Amino acid sequence: MATEIASAHDIFPHIRIVMGMVIGLGVARLLSGVARIVQHPGQYRLYPVHLAWVASVLLMLVHFWWWEFGLYAIETWTFGKYLFIIFYAITLFLLCALLFPDSMLDYTSYEDFFYSRRGWFFGLLAATYLLDVIDTLLKGPEHFARFGSEYLFRTPIFVALCIAAILVRDRRFHIAFVAAALIYQISFILRLFDTIV
Repeated sequence: MATEIASAHDIFPHIRIVMGMVIGLGVARLLSGVARIVQHPGQYRLYPVHLAWVASVLLMLVHFWWWEFGLYAIETWTFGKYLFIIFYAITLFLLCALLFPDSMLDYTSYEDFFYSRRGWFFGLLAATYLLDVIDTLLKGPEHFARFGSEYLFRTPIFVALCIAAILVRDRRFHIAFVAAALIYQISFILRLFDTIV
């Protein structure tokens, strides 16, 4: 005879712990990379676009942890939903690993590394924008509607920009892309996620 072990609100903290471990690994990877730059500033030539993406992904991780509180509203948890959330967190961790590799021996600078791995980085970044749509739908139609047409407009634009970033090596494009992404990201957080509702 099946009995309910726990309510959805009891299950969510359990899921949040696992999700937090993966996100914590990503934050640790970024902070360790930045610390390595501070400790050995002359070891590899820095690249502002790379550092701007480090800031953007760090903000994305912190924001992910903040907005995922919305999962508390899910009434029925399935293994599929749980697996999706963990997969999303793993994708974010992989972005961090692509910004700071285990070894830089094969590269002359962070610029050299960034452009050689840009296909993987921007492919995963595009995937996170698409995963975010599914994540938002999981939280219910009211939550999804809260973002209005802006949400449906921004996702294809950012995915298209990620595809362009894979194909284009022009430094001006990459400077403009990361600058626009950071400005929009900060604006989006302040306008729609300043408080947990």
